[in-house]
Amino acid sequence: MSDGFLTRVATLGQFRVDDPARPVLSRDDDHHLRAVLRAASGEAVVVTDGHGAWAIAHVEPDGLALVTPVEFEPEPEPRTLYLAPLKGDRSEWAVVKATELGVSSIVPLLSARVAVRFRADARAKVLARWRRLAYEASAQSRRVHYPTIGEPVSPRDVPDHVAVADFAGGEGWSGVTAVAIGPEGGWGESEWDEGRQRLTLGRTVLRAETAAVAAATLLAFHSAEWRWPHGPRQMGNDESSYD
Repeated sequence: MSDGFLTRVATLGQFRVDDPARPVLSRDDDHHLRAVLRAASGEAVVVTDGHGAWAIAHVEPDGLALVTPVEFEPEPEPRTLYLAPLKGDRSEWAVVKATELGVSSIVPLLSARVAVRFRADARAKVLARWRRLAYEASAQSRRVHYPTIGEPVSPRDVPDHVAVADFAGGEGWSGVTAVAIGPEGGWGESEWDEGRQRLTLGRTVLRAETAAVAAATLLAFHSAEWRWPHGPRQMGNDESSYD
């Protein structure tokens, strides 16, 4: 864990800006900072472009004042979650938690048994909502590389290296960087070819959104990013930045 991360954790909040060297908040973010977080003049916040560049700024009556040079955090190794859209707000919950756990990309997966309409206007609204939640969860968790929300794909379009969560799968998560999670009804028959890697999430039946979080956790656990170079660290718990 870098000192940069610890510096970001110590701030009041984090906001995305076009240019961290000249931080200007959107109207909504400025309102959130002053009316919701009730920031006082001189309080520190993180500003980032969401692509690794970040800096610390102080709150001023008429904006933000940069107080540290812009730093750049190297892009972490990719971790991708293919997520079948779920009923209600369960997909949204999974998107938030997967973002907190560090996935770099979330791709809607239109598998055979998806029960959610994902066409035309509904599709655009769902994707916009997922992107907004990923933005808010990234700020809350002090990520400076924000995840992408991809366009929907079907199983036949999923790359060969992507593993599939399956009750009868193996336990070889080491080296896996992408995994697909099915809908409430499970995978359809013959939806995946025989050569596809299949991985278990344990010997219990999980709800689909829980399976997504379990998969994101296993991807993180086996990544270099979570192998702390300085020994164990106490994890933070900050729920102040998004509803």
